[in-house]
Amino acid sequence: MNLQKTLMHSLGIELKQIEKGRVTATMPVDDRTRQPFGLLHGGASVALAETVASVGGYEFVDKENEAVVGLEINANHIKGKKDGIVTAVGEVIHSGRTTMVWEVKITDEQDQLICISRCTLAVIKIRK
Repeated sequence: MNLQKTLMHSLGIELKQIEKGRVTATMPVDDRTRQPFGLLHGGASVALAETVASVGGYEFVDKENEAVVGLEINANHIKGKKDGIVTAVGEVIHSGRTTMVWEVKITDEQDQLICISRCTLAVIKIRK
């Protein structure tokens, strides 16, 4: 998977662990991911959450004929963060034939909750 020229690359998202049903990734809180007031941008957290869910969802599909895409996502931003690293852990809640639902918790270095998100994925057919 070539991550150059992707949002993952631009935001510094690194995949740390991929298992069927669980994915862990990190993202720096720096100039790429902060909003103008110096805090982690909510949109960056949402991008991290959807990335984790999508990577995890891909493990459930027929990779020759299917892909996954975000259908809906919500996020509750619990605590601000100015610098350092955040870690996202996504776990599958539902894995169906055409949709999946993932819960993603984003925490700081002290394991304090920064954001919690739920992402619904659609399973789509790949045109060849």
